[in-house]
Amino acid sequence: CDGSTDPNLEPICGRPLGLKFHIETCYLYIADAYHGLLVVGPYGGVAEKLATSAEGVLFKFTNGLDIDTKIGMVYFTDSSTVIQRRNVDSLLRSLDQTGRLLKYNPYTKEVSVIYKGLVFPNGVALSKNNSFLLVAESTRMRILKFNLGSGAKAKNMSKVFADPEVFAVLPRVPDNIKRNKDGDFWVALNTGRSKSIQSDAPDPIGIKYNEEGTVLKRLDGHNGMIFNSISEVKEYNHRLYIGSVTKPYVGILNDY
Repeated sequence: CDGSTDPNLEPICGRPLGLKFHIETCYLYIADAYHGLLVVGPYGGVAEKLATSAEGVLFKFTNGLDIDTKIGMVYFTDSSTVIQRRNVDSLLRSLDQTGRLLKYNPYTKEVSVIYKGLVFPNGVALSKNNSFLLVAESTRMRILKFNLGSGAKAKNMSKVFADPEVFAVLPRVPDNIKRNKDGDFWVALNTGRSKSIQSDAPDPIGIKYNEEGTVLKRLDGHNGMIFNSISEVKEYNHRLYIGSVTKPYVGILNDY
């Protein structure tokens, strides 16, 4: 598997998509597209498999992930119960509505389904006070907001009964969502760049929102190839770290 770029080997080798350290325990939680929800201890080693299904339905495309470190709950997405990651283009075209938002309880070791019927749910990000959760619904090019409550309510919640709010409508397909230390969110825009874009036309590859959904900043790719198929924009220490599905490097912007 090492060094392989053959998509047909992905079900064997795995494809880690969501990564998050639990800052209290130093455990690394992993959402692997094929192997489900995994965890690695603070000293590294082989990943332990935590969950591969919910309500008797196997995960088909485990994707984004975030952790409420105050109560230990792990929120993650299963982008489809039918289509695997290696057929992601088919998923984008299909309007498949089997995507799910899930929650793993590390105390009971159970997975509950918070919401069903999502169209390619992708990145996940909790608010600074953990009272709500943002989920990128990629095919519909929007961000959904799920109100979770707080404390014991969020810990014991098995389902969100109310439909989510639309937090933002996007110009392109979103991927991961990352929160900065101030509580603002960076949404990475992965696909939708057209070959017909002129050099002086807007070329959004990331958008920064505050908790109310107001746009704070747009990151322009200037139609270049350095930043393409953007999967993640992470703000840390006045820098932006930019990941890509197709590029073999992480881009760093010092002045943005």
